[in-house]
Order: sequence, then C-alpha cells, then structure tokens
Amino acid sequence: MSATETPLLAVRDLRVSFPTDDGVVHAVNGMDLTLGKGETIGLVGESGSGKTVTSQALLGLFKGTPATVTGEILLDGTDLNTLAEPAMLACRGKKISMIFQDPLSAMHPFYPVGSQIAEVYRTHNRVSRKAAAEVAVDMLGRVGIPDPRRRAAGYPHEFSGGMRQRAMIAMALVCEPELLVADEPTTALDVTVQAQILDLIGELQAETGTAVIMVTHDLGVVAQVCHRVAVMYGGMCMEVASVDDLFAAPGHPYTQGLLASMPSLAGETGRLRPIPGFPPALLDLPPGCLFADRCPQASSVADGRCRTEVPLLSGSGHLSRCHLGEAA
Repeated sequence: MSATETPLLAVRDLRVSFPTDDGVVHAVNGMDLTLGKGETIGLVGESGSGKTVTSQALLGLFKGTPATVTGEILLDGTDLNTLAEPAMLACRGKKISMIFQDPLSAMHPFYPVGSQIAEVYRTHNRVSRKAAAEVAVDMLGRVGIPDPRRRAAGYPHEFSGGMRQRAMIAMALVCEPELLVADEPTTALDVTVQAQILDLIGELQAETGTAVIMVTHDLGVVAQVCHRVAVMYGGMCMEVASVDDLFAAPGHPYTQGLLASMPSLAGETGRLRPIPGFPPALLDLPPGCLFADRCPQASSVADGRCRTEVPLLSGSGHLSRCHLGEAA
C-alpha cells in the first residue's frame, strides 16, 4: 500500500479485555494496523500474543459478551466497533469474512455443507433457495472440491480436513467480501495440502480483489503469501514492514528472536535458539516495553526507558516499537 493511498482497513488503538475471577485480562493493548485494497498482511507472533483476539474483534464477535472492546476499526471509513449487532450482521460475510482455524467446529454438524454456504449467500442477496444452492455448488467447484453437486449434500464430518478447509474458504468468499481474515488456515494440514490451500486463497484473491489478513505463527507461510508483516507481542504491534525488509533487516529484538528461532534449510546444524523467558502476564502488564524482560538489548538504553516507558510504533515505511530505534 502506498503512503498516499487511503487504506481499506485502519485499526487504531484497539484494546480488548476480558473480566475473569482473577482480574481483567488485557488481551489486546493498543493495536494499530492498516491494510490496502487487495493487499495481504501477515499477523504473526507467539501463542498468546493477541492475534486471534484481534481478528475476532475485527468481525465484532465480542459484541454481547462481557469483553470490553475500545478503539477504532475503520473499514472503508465505517467504524465497525460502533455498529450495533444487526448492522454488524449485515456487514459480516458481505464486507468482512473469516476462515476459522478449525472448520469442523466452525460448521454446523447437523446441516449439509452446501446448505450452509447457500444460507450465507441468501443472507446478503435476495435470491431463491434454489438459486443460492446453485451458487453454493459453483463455489465448491471453484475451491477445487470434486463432484461438487454431490458433496454439497454431504455433512462436515464426511469431509477430509483439506476438503473442510476448502468448504470453509468457499463459505467465507461466496459473497466476495472486501476483507478476508484467515486465522491459521493451514495449521492442522499436511504440507502438501497446506500449499494447495495457500495457492487457492491467492488465486481467489486475485479473482475478487479481496484484501487478506493471514493470522499465523508460521513465518514460512508469511514469506510465501504476504506483502507486509505485522509482528505482535503482548497484544500490540512491535514491528510492521514489507516481507522483504522484515526478513532482510528485522528492526525489533523480538522479531530478531523469532527469525533466529526458525529452523534453517541451508545445511546448518545445531539446536534451535528459542527466545529465553516467557511472554508477559496479561493480568498484570508491566510498565514500559512489554518485551523488556526478555530483550537482550534492553540494558543498552542508558536512561532505563525500556522498563518505564512504552515505546511508540515509529519509523518511515518500516515501523518498529523500540527505544533502541528511537535513539538511533
């Protein structure tokens, strides 16, 4: 996305918290993100970094729950966070859609797959049941499911893992949304099917012009399909850059640690290098940079700001939330 282009999605200071018996869990803590039309951005980070909660907040899935969601989620200039549930229902599936991590639990077990896809289509289009059923069959064919008319009458448990994921993609894209959120869409699949699913998402994106947020812990997937990357830690963005820039010159110590912990295919041997320590407790967030306790470079900032002051997400094009970068 160019600097002058109006973003399709602009997330500003998004915060999501959940009340529990032990206190308030601050799952997302000032998330900022932009996405251009037709662009793919990877949302990466360790488990518990806030990736899935962020993606669910974008679709308004916490409305009507005890969760507190603040900040702006601007999609084509409309703040989704201010929409009442009826308005959000009209938006969900038509303007923004989601591929869930586990399609078996995301689909209803008592209804045929084709009827579930047709129901999504009829929710946003004034067509007959017969016409919607034909759209569902066509969509199953487009995502590569063989004999789609027969398979449309099948139930989710009768599909293999790869076929269920293809059906989930068909359901998410049947109304050609402007924005697709893919939450770990290939986690439970073998590498061959994973490659097929990623290629499929890319092909359908090219056809429809849909923007994609790829939520994943797999940096290899990011390198394959994304234009830009947003690295999350403790519920906020630590670094945002193009794929090439991030892999060539990661700016944040956390990103450097993630890349160093990846296995190498260049013939190097030895143990993997995990990031020492543990992510912050989201019940009791520490002051300053949330990564400071695990950062090997925190002591390099002479005035101790790493442990007292939250750094800003700053930079030109390549953004980093780090006091080391501010001092450079």
